[in-house]
Amino acid sequence: MLTDIWTHIVQAVPPEAAWLFAIALLISALGFFRVVWFVSLGYAGSISAIALVSAWLFRDALTPWSALHGLLLVIYGVRLGSYLVRREILPAYAPAREDAKQRGVGVKLYIKPLIWISVALLYVMMTAPFLLIVTEARAAAPAGLLISQMVGIAIAASGLGLEAWADHQKSSYKAKNPKRWCDVGLYRWVRCPNYLGEMIFWIGSFVAGMSAYDHWLHWVAVVAGLICIELIMMGSTKRLESGQLERYGQHEDYVRYIGSVPVLFPFVPIYTLKNIKVYLE
Repeated sequence: MLTDIWTHIVQAVPPEAAWLFAIALLISALGFFRVVWFVSLGYAGSISAIALVSAWLFRDALTPWSALHGLLLVIYGVRLGSYLVRREILPAYAPAREDAKQRGVGVKLYIKPLIWISVALLYVMMTAPFLLIVTEARAAAPAGLLISQMVGIAIAASGLGLEAWADHQKSSYKAKNPKRWCDVGLYRWVRCPNYLGEMIFWIGSFVAGMSAYDHWLHWVAVVAGLICIELIMMGSTKRLESGQLERYGQHEDYVRYIGSVPVLFPFVPIYTLKNIKVYLE
């Protein structure tokens, strides 16, 4: 039984995945200095590095579309990483920094290696669509791969653009109004457009590789990676909602704002996630 399972894994998982996992472990080790860095700087750096190394390992199999997919992953990681570094410096984000530090206080020493290994594995699963695309292209591109890539890349690019624009708007606003919530631009339509953009980005990456998933373990890995990041973003939304309510809840304008602007999905009248159970928060 165990031998059969191991045989299936060996047949389904590209051997290069071990190198990518090692890279994710190396970069995610930043979390041992500050726990939140497992899922912030370690996250951004791992995504970019995995995409770059995958592209180099399979450089002979890259097509314009797969190269674009890899480039989007690199841009995603670099953009997020630079944003996180700026957030570590700017005074306007002092409350967010303090909140992140507090969440790491009390994490037991033996728990940190478990977080480290788990997040590194997650980052490999999240980027698995790109790895599987270039792996399949080296052998023989399956029918429909180009179509799924084109559709998925369009979705991913729109999500990345939404996230970047939302972060830019919020950074610009907070630089001038450090003690007030951002409710301009995209934030007039949805309270967490940056998180929505990230969720759309990963859905697009998943769609881009759909025609390359030719083994049930491929589906298990990429679906698990997608579900985890979507739940993580919902959990991040809940934490942000809770923190902002604590900071701004005494303002009548803020109460009206959160009662009229959807929390995560525009045009969907869901104004809070506090009563929704999210298992990855």
